Amino acid sequence: MEIEELQAAWLQMSTELKKQKKLTDDIILSMTKEKYQNKFKKISTYEAIGAIVCFSVALLVLIKFKSLDTWYLKICGLLTLTFLIVLPVLILKTLNKLKMIDISKGSYKENLSQFLKTKNRLLILQKLAIGTGFFGLFFIVPVATKIISNKDVFLTSLKTEQIVAIGVALIFVYFVSKGAYKGYKRLTLSAQELLKDLE
Repeated sequence: MEIEELQAAWLQMSTELKKQKKLTDDIILSMTKEKYQNKFKKISTYEAIGAIVCFSVALLVLIKFKSLDTWYLKICGLLTLTFLIVLPVLILKTLNKLKMIDISKGSYKENLSQFLKTKNRLLILQKLAIGTGFFGLFFIVPVATKIISNKDVFLTSLKTEQIVAIGVALIFVYFVSKGAYKGYKRLTLSAQELLKDLE
């Protein structure tokens, strides 16, 4: 009788330990999922604010598009609108897709594969935004100058201070872009490490 009672107690303890392990695993998975999603909240907020600014400027360009009275200013205007609308939308969509990967569903391999694919797309979009940002100065500045002061920069010679201002702007864009890209790489690497911990 004592052996049967011991076996029953052992079986009950084993069942309770399995339940406890499953509960612990579920808690760890839930906490990891929350940490993963929180990693993208701050950057999503910054990107959303940036997108609102871009969309506001794009709206202004659309309203004042008639003032772009030459074919080359119209082309600069279209490039500006594309830059201000398309890139922010693509980046926000990709960032949201990355943030919304549900690590509690699907296998580790599936989640990691989806993460890596989306992460690479986000980093490519960031590189594209950086490159376009540099060239963007050459089509955004003429549009802004025409809309704000009704001057065609292509028909006026640049003064020394304007050349210096463009040089300073390019240097500023370079360092801000480089810092932002490094931040994105750090963030995605950190999120990737969280996923790897679930293996």
